[in-house]
Amino acid sequence: MRTTNRAMARGLAFLLAVLAVPHALAQTGAFNGEWRSYGGDDGSTKYAGLDQIDRGNVDQLVVAWQWESPDGAIAGNNRRLTPSAFKATPLMIDGVLYIRSSLSVVAAIDAETGKQLWVQDVGSYESGRPTNLGFNSRGVAHWTDGSEARIFVATSDAHLWSFDAETGRPIGRFGSDGKIDLTLGLRRPVDRRTYQVISPPMVVGDVVIVDSSISDGPRYKTAPPGDIRGFDVRTGEMRWVFHTVPQEGEFGNHTWEDDSWTYTGNTNAWSIMSADQELGYVYLPIGTPTNDWYGGHRLGDNLFAESLVCLDAVTGERIWHFQMVHHGLWDYDLPAAPTLVDITVDGHDIKAVAQVSKQGFTYVFDRVTGEPVWPIEERPVVASTVPGERASLTQPFPTKPPAFERQGITVDELINFTPELRAAAEEVLSQHEYGDLFHPPSLKGTIQMPGWGGGANWYGAGFDPDTDYLFVPSSTNPISVVLVPADPDQSDFRYLRGRSGLRGPEGLPLVKPPYSRLTAIDLKTGDLAWQVPLGDGPRQRLIEMGVADPGPLGGARFTGPLVTKTLLLMGVNDRRGGKDPVLNAFDKATGEIVGSVQVPAGLTGTPMTYMAGGKQYVVVAYGSGAETGLIALTLP
Repeated sequence: MRTTNRAMARGLAFLLAVLAVPHALAQTGAFNGEWRSYGGDDGSTKYAGLDQIDRGNVDQLVVAWQWESPDGAIAGNNRRLTPSAFKATPLMIDGVLYIRSSLSVVAAIDAETGKQLWVQDVGSYESGRPTNLGFNSRGVAHWTDGSEARIFVATSDAHLWSFDAETGRPIGRFGSDGKIDLTLGLRRPVDRRTYQVISPPMVVGDVVIVDSSISDGPRYKTAPPGDIRGFDVRTGEMRWVFHTVPQEGEFGNHTWEDDSWTYTGNTNAWSIMSADQELGYVYLPIGTPTNDWYGGHRLGDNLFAESLVCLDAVTGERIWHFQMVHHGLWDYDLPAAPTLVDITVDGHDIKAVAQVSKQGFTYVFDRVTGEPVWPIEERPVVASTVPGERASLTQPFPTKPPAFERQGITVDELINFTPELRAAAEEVLSQHEYGDLFHPPSLKGTIQMPGWGGGANWYGAGFDPDTDYLFVPSSTNPISVVLVPADPDQSDFRYLRGRSGLRGPEGLPLVKPPYSRLTAIDLKTGDLAWQVPLGDGPRQRLIEMGVADPGPLGGARFTGPLVTKTLLLMGVNDRRGGKDPVLNAFDKATGEIVGSVQVPAGLTGTPMTYMAGGKQYVVVAYGSGAETGLIALTLP
């Protein structure tokens, strides 16, 4: 009876979704108490219009259930299989959660009880530790035509699987016995050890779209291509391929000089994609080309690297694009899902897309036409001094919204709690090249702020359709990048990245706080509404040094945002501040913390929320290594 009832409920849910299409497609968040896409909706707003949990009772949340990932039992004492931080966000559809573990094990979980309904282990970890971020995961995708439902998973060993949502069994008629080998069908052979997928596929209509994660530390100019592909959702047949490095005769090919388009790879969308189902468009946040720091072997602007690209999901045809970084040299790949929002600016209704970036900018476009909502200016930047390199003479700067992170570094940015700390920080600064944003890497070593781990990163932004606020957590994270000559016996690059660490005086950060922050951007006006530090950071350390209490300094680790009708929720792990991990509730209008719930483990994934059995739940991933899983919180 369980199967029959669930199937009937699924069919009814699909019918209701069809009847409610205008609401669902308006990018106003998760619908009908479910969480059907990684970001709540396909536009990655991370919003759910639920209000049972509010500022008056959020402190009362208790652990309803806890699901332990199978990864711990699989890994055992095998360090080779040790997972990274568990960063997945589950889906919730028809009372069932669907999740992919860091080792690419897929599970279905009862949304009320946390009972595991089925688990599917395809053994992808047997191929060895994957490239780049190791065993990592963001989640899965769901598709239904009303009569059947499937879960799509792209794994760490570069396969795309299709499972029956009810039973977990592979769909035999999809590809070969339920899977597609994603290393096949590319422009050149790919070593599986250099190519994986960590983010969920995106389903638009009857096409399932897949991106990739490729090694960020290549030794050779010829690297795996980051091409985006669309497959038939039923059969697995490849429908189209989009070359992120344009090939001969394709638009943008001229931006790759000296035939560098023939061998350059990467240029992949490793993060989460977004889609507008009504338009039939998919939005791709594209990364940096090979290699991240030296581009003397790929002169030119290098389309479509570090670009937001809009494709027709049926055909793979490019609709529009915008390149945020020309000839990238800073690892400023687009790190997060584009956020699709419906806003009104100066009396005009706009179907918009907002892309947050590592450099601390928010780029806002009409998502139909690609026209910027506010002007984006090309401004002169510093030339490179590295032999063979030719940095772009200009880079795009949005005029609105203002940057949500500090950009570039001067003496005025250095830590100054005491004269001794300032003097020591100035000594560190003097050992490097430094300057404005987009100061290129050098042989001496260049300080880059933000570094590759911030401003924004994979967790992205959340959007509140009630206020048109975009909420962006970010990190300042300055780094030092020095280029060193490559060993010709081990590489055919002229230069590779050497050291990148940057420590301030007394083990403190080099620059003034805050070191991480949460920013609200009003997308009606393009102005910053508020900013607050995230966590205490080294506050207690400074007090012990005799410095007057500086207040919260930021610097905590945090999850992505979850936005509800009443609250903004984020996990905050402030170990440096000596605090236990918590789920914080912020006032959406001010950024004030209005509630806090201590949790039994450090939170690592972006939270989601849903209704089940008349109760609102908040579920979030926790842990790394052998102890990972999901925590579900609800009111008593």
